[in-house]
Amino acid sequence: MRLTETQVSINPTQADFESIRSSVASSLDDSETPVRLAVTSSDNARYHCELGVIAGEHPHAVSPLFEFRRRTHESQDAFNVVFMVPTGIGAEIGGHSGDATPAAILLAHVADTLITHPNVVNASDINELPSNGLYVEGSVLTRLMMGTVGLRPARANRVLVALDASYNERYAKYTVNAVNAARATYGLNCAGIVNVRPPMKVVGSYSDTGRASGYVDGIAGLLETLLEKRDSYDALALASVVEVPPHYHFDYFTSGGEMINPWGGVEALLTHAVSAILNIPTAHAPMMESDDIAAVDPGIVDSRMAAEIISITFLQSVLKGLHRSPAIVTDNALFGSPDVVSAEDISCLVIPDGCIGLPTLAALKQDITVIAVRENRSLMRNDLTQLAWDPGRFYIAENYWEAAGIAAALKAGLDPDSVRRPLSTLRSYL
Repeated sequence: MRLTETQVSINPTQADFESIRSSVASSLDDSETPVRLAVTSSDNARYHCELGVIAGEHPHAVSPLFEFRRRTHESQDAFNVVFMVPTGIGAEIGGHSGDATPAAILLAHVADTLITHPNVVNASDINELPSNGLYVEGSVLTRLMMGTVGLRPARANRVLVALDASYNERYAKYTVNAVNAARATYGLNCAGIVNVRPPMKVVGSYSDTGRASGYVDGIAGLLETLLEKRDSYDALALASVVEVPPHYHFDYFTSGGEMINPWGGVEALLTHAVSAILNIPTAHAPMMESDDIAAVDPGIVDSRMAAEIISITFLQSVLKGLHRSPAIVTDNALFGSPDVVSAEDISCLVIPDGCIGLPTLAALKQDITVIAVRENRSLMRNDLTQLAWDPGRFYIAENYWEAAGIAAALKAGLDPDSVRRPLSTLRSYL
């Protein structure tokens, strides 16, 4: 079984999810199951996509990527914001190590609940998820927007740490120390540390469009281990070596932020697949490969990368996020429960401008307001204004200051344009 990415094109005029599913299926063979979709560019004729797939025969049920449930209404009980910065797209803000966290904290101040994912707040040994934040793996966040899962906030989780057997013994010990530090300082309940054998092969690379990508071989052993212990844990922290060319470690940190993080794309592919199969909160941390890599000295690095250069295990942000990550609810009969957040409870989605993926398309279909932030540039080449938004359902903010202001206006029940000038005057009454 291999996790990998492939390129597909779909017809944007048939943007209902069943048509997308059918179009994608026609591009894959019977042994390939889709787990992640990114529309890297689009025009009037096609959406050009990169698709993460599980390739090869396997006995595991995988949550359908394109399953959609239209929400019945928009709840007015709370103002809940979903904040996404897709992994591996070279986002100006959020493309490195937790450097979208200040934006997340800002948005959390105008939201009752902020729902976000590891790429936004994971910063190696630092995780400053706001107190009203829910930490959700990317595929689960997508399914939340698609209306097929809900989230039940947790007071605390039993976190299982899966340590891939490809480790260097010295850095495996650092990983254990990181877990014990979490237990001693913020009371992490660790359900144990397990070795995954045979080891996986996790390789980071770049796609033809420049996105961070890669492939994973040998995931069957991981899944077998996790299924054997399924009743003993609530959330999963994965730690494995991510193989990249050795010079990437120096090139990345000396690029001044210009080089896309080569590890994140394949990490997202791995966690998407595990979450889609097991329906558990999951996050991944790359392990240090060797003393030679640990000894690389790039000097003072770009601020957005600084959290990475001072870490040995990169695990602490994962453990802290999973500590209170919400449970995944798959029974839609429970979506109306007061302790479950579902698509009905989502007030708006904040994304970098140009990003089209399933969350964006789901927001369009669910009549969820979208705020696209122009300053957060990335590799994604899509014109969001060309989507068929209903009036008042799409706003472009120049930066996250403006995005927070638009969100605050929506929360107050204001038309955001009413606080701008000039203010148009309605004249027709016929």
